[in-house]
Amino acid sequence: MRKLRSRSLSVSEARLILRGFDHDGVRLDANVVDDVLEAFSRRGYLDDAQLAGQLVAAGIERKGQGRVALSRALAQRGIPREVIDAALDELPDDDAERALEYARSKARSLTRLDSDTALRRLVGQLARRGYNGGIAMSAAKTALAEATFGRPTSGVRFVDSD
Repeated sequence: MRKLRSRSLSVSEARLILRGFDHDGVRLDANVVDDVLEAFSRRGYLDDAQLAGQLVAAGIERKGQGRVALSRALAQRGIPREVIDAALDELPDDDAERALEYARSKARSLTRLDSDTALRRLVGQLARRGYNGGIAMSAAKTALAEATFGRPTSGVRFVDSD
């Protein structure tokens, strides 16, 4: 219960905690662990589907993550594959829009670099956020084109001299 007060747990995480529980040198029996998990699930303390929904919402809203990164984060928390797939299926198919929004926020800081370096770095940032290669490349190219429109492409400025 103390662990659940600080953050939500998946059933898998709760099982690991209970297996490691030691009271006066005695560990909990597997049947007792299963009974506790079942009671917690019945009372709503453990709900993998609800936890997956919360983690997906947080990953999108706060971190701007794509489907790949979200899937990986849920799997690391021990959430079953079918629950992960159900949570991701509820998402609108707007990875390209979210990737472009993120790329736009980063593109201005990369305009001082040459175009190949800026593109490589921005695509890498998008890939680390969980966007697939095609979406990352398209968003990076669009955002960099928007950021450099009307600006000189190099850091050198030529002025008339007398």
